Amino acid sequence: MIKLDQFLKLMGIASTGGQAKLIILDGDVKVNGIVETRRGRKLFSGDQVTVEGQTFQVGDVINE
Repeated sequence: MIKLDQFLKLMGIASTGGQAKLIILDGDVKVNGIVETRRGRKLFSGDQVTVEGQTFQVGDVINE
């Protein structure tokens, strides 16, 4: 399990927690195809996160 804002930082989409928060609050992030505005949203292995047309598999990160 990883929180959405931590995932964005880990993937290099956001350089800081504050930047991750803004990206999320602006509605630019989808989790499993649905816009997500909660930065503390817990992500699990099967989830997909889409930002600016790029989709990332959460399992590729948290299973390592």
